[in-house]
Amino acid sequence: MEKLYKQLKMEELQRNSRKTFLKQTLYLVGFGALANSPVNVFANSTPKTLRILHTNDWHSRIEPFPATDKNLGGQGGAAVRAALINKIRQEEGEILLLDAGDIFQGTPYFNFYGGELEYKLMSQMGYDCVTLGNHDFDNGIEGLVKQMPHANFDFVNANYDFSKTPLQGKVKPYKIYRKKGLKIGVFGLGIELEGLVPNKLFEPIKYNDPIEVANQIAKVLKQEKKCDLVICLSHLGYKYKEKKVSDEILATQTQNIDLILGGHTHTFLPEPITYKNVINKNVCVNQVGWAGLQVGSLNYTFEPFVNTVKLPESTLYPLTNIQNG
Repeated sequence: MEKLYKQLKMEELQRNSRKTFLKQTLYLVGFGALANSPVNVFANSTPKTLRILHTNDWHSRIEPFPATDKNLGGQGGAAVRAALINKIRQEEGEILLLDAGDIFQGTPYFNFYGGELEYKLMSQMGYDCVTLGNHDFDNGIEGLVKQMPHANFDFVNANYDFSKTPLQGKVKPYKIYRKKGLKIGVFGLGIELEGLVPNKLFEPIKYNDPIEVANQIAKVLKQEKKCDLVICLSHLGYKYKEKKVSDEILATQTQNIDLILGGHTHTFLPEPITYKNVINKNVCVNQVGWAGLQVGSLNYTFEPFVNTVKLPESTLYPLTNIQNG
């Protein structure tokens, strides 16, 4: 009897051991599956914020406007812009710094140096990416290519066909940046050069429909490349009275674009304008005038497990006194 009791007791202990083992195994397997699942609750559990700074239509304004200028005396200039950007970068860490074109033309600095100084200064400021404006062709394609070695940043344009020109391969349709753990797609669009630039300075560049191209590129960036934010650097112009392609039309006739940073029309927007695209999602449009008088700032916050891009918090920095920024 005692022998049978001991045997039963031993079998019970074995059963309990097997149950404990199974529970522990199931727990570990479940934990491992969760940790490696597409939605990992233990990662990316805090919001991520990215600061985007942007300029447009600098037009070779290296120095501030002279004090004798009744309206703009003492305003602008590369030095105060560089100081502002450096200050924000020290506070924020990684930022994205962009420009929407027309870097060249407007002061004797361009006439003497052909754009070398502008590109060197922007490289020192740490620009990530720029698009091309019509005035960036004022010394022709060869003149633009000659200055590119001075630029430690990327050039993007998706609707100009650069094949059979020296710009082929030097200007990409888009670039993808990784900032603050986020994936940001940036592409560029340019205005039709015919009628704005002498043909001999830009031929044989071919202009393609920006709306059609934008839809193609934005779809790639958002759906195939899985970018958290898709930005268009546009030198189309903000808005026109006639039915000419503009940032407003671009925003309302496309999809997959989250932000349009514009140039060309020298429009001073006090804050970004929000439009609804063709599938009723928000598109933010901004432009900050000309001559380096202002720097635009947009703060995007991304919540974990939320696919919708929220509208950014915006700040406008007039370049007169950095202490006010």
